[in-house]
Amino acid sequence: MKGDRIEALVDTGQGVQAFELVATRAGRRLEVVTARGVVEVREVTRTGQVVRSGRFMANRLIALVEHPAADERGHVEVSTRHRLESRTST
Repeated sequence: MKGDRIEALVDTGQGVQAFELVATRAGRRLEVVTARGVVEVREVTRTGQVVRSGRFMANRLIALVEHPAADERGHVEVSTRHRLESRTST
């Protein structure tokens, strides 16, 4: 939802750098995906198309803080999705 924000603190080797990713328009949301040592934060449209993304190496990521946007009543909607994939042995 517009106004959702994610802060990422990354160790750059010469200190810590902060990155902020924001859902910029109505109907867009932020998704966090972790795979193979890389954390990717995506801004996604209602249809699921990625508008922009940021990628961070998981071993360099110090903190990832999600700030959900409040609606006009001051309520915050939080949803969590977990993908569980079965591994098949050959």
